[in-house]
Amino acid sequence: MINMSEQRVTMRFRELRVKRQIINNAERLGFEKLTRIQERSINKILDGMDVVGQAETGSGKTVAFALPILERTEPRRGIQALVLTPTRELCVQITDVFEDLGRGLGINVTSVYGGVSIDNQIRKLHSTEIVIGTPGRILDHMNRGTISLGGVRFLVLDETDRMLDMGFIDDVERIISQVPRKRQTLMFSATMHGLVDHIIDRHLYKPVFVYTRTHVDKSKLRQVYYEIGNQNLKFSLLVHLLKNSTQGLTLVFCATRTESDIVARNLRRNGLNASTIHGGMSQQSREKSMDSLKNERTDILVATDVAARGIDIKNVTHVYNYDVPKTSKEYIHRIGRTARAGEEGDAVTLLTHKDHDNFRRVLRDVELDIQPAEMPHFRRVMFERYPRDSDGPRRRPYQKTYQRRPRRW
Repeated sequence: MINMSEQRVTMRFRELRVKRQIINNAERLGFEKLTRIQERSINKILDGMDVVGQAETGSGKTVAFALPILERTEPRRGIQALVLTPTRELCVQITDVFEDLGRGLGINVTSVYGGVSIDNQIRKLHSTEIVIGTPGRILDHMNRGTISLGGVRFLVLDETDRMLDMGFIDDVERIISQVPRKRQTLMFSATMHGLVDHIIDRHLYKPVFVYTRTHVDKSKLRQVYYEIGNQNLKFSLLVHLLKNSTQGLTLVFCATRTESDIVARNLRRNGLNASTIHGGMSQQSREKSMDSLKNERTDILVATDVAARGIDIKNVTHVYNYDVPKTSKEYIHRIGRTARAGEEGDAVTLLTHKDHDNFRRVLRDVELDIQPAEMPHFRRVMFERYPRDSDGPRRRPYQKTYQRRPRRW
């Protein structure tokens, strides 16, 4: 194994050994200088090496593997590259990167994920060279016989740790077993743990390890917490901070899908332009929420951790932990949504009594510098846990009732 830890060398896209059309596309997209993960990975991939890349959120990992794959992919030769990724949002985002960088090359890219009709995917798979997919839907196509992986020369496991944390290890193993052993395998992940090491040892050949800075940049990211105490005041403080101390795009993280919906609905009732994203929504609804935030039609996205990994939302100025994450790793992934590309950002945690155990686990990471903030004066606002009919009382969700069965004597 080779460990790439040399000092950074500033490099421009135009210096890469790739087709001029790819360079033109990169420059059209505003890319000029390579990021650290890109300059340490791209040429190694072009040289045919297996690569394991670990880098901070927003470091340009997708371009690091998309660009060399596009360079080595030939039109009209069947599926030559397979990228596995944990979520539908990441699948769509990675597809966009491949399509933007590969414009004019005659290479077709197909997204394969659940929650949408499979028929359109089947049609596209007949004439595609690069497939970006989630493990579950890839397995669905394999079982149907609608995808052929026999010609795959590039296998990419993106956000590998997240994929394995979500329980996809058996699915990933089954998919890898159908890909030719003579291939180039690339793995990109924000963190490494035992299951990831298992995949590396079993499926990569003499990989090059590329590490870049993975800790939080304290000079760019201000981290604070508010000790609230009373759970009933948490939402009121959030509304106050959003209205008085927050400018730009904002992410608010909640622990559950239900809580995300409730918080977003109450924010809208208080005049704030909020939308929601979580795993329980339809793909169309999730894409609508993402597009609304990216195009700045809404200011606030209330989300579960599905939005914390790999999704590229530019210009996020604030991240609020409405519910405290359970580990420092989850905390870092959340706050990594802001203070990106050299910009400054704020990460704010709202701490009540029930959050103390989780917060202590977060603070075990000595690299984190989360300071207490002075509690402001704020007005208490109404927080409705159940929706209200337009002219009626609050409406509780349907609850199943049980009738007691008569005793038999």
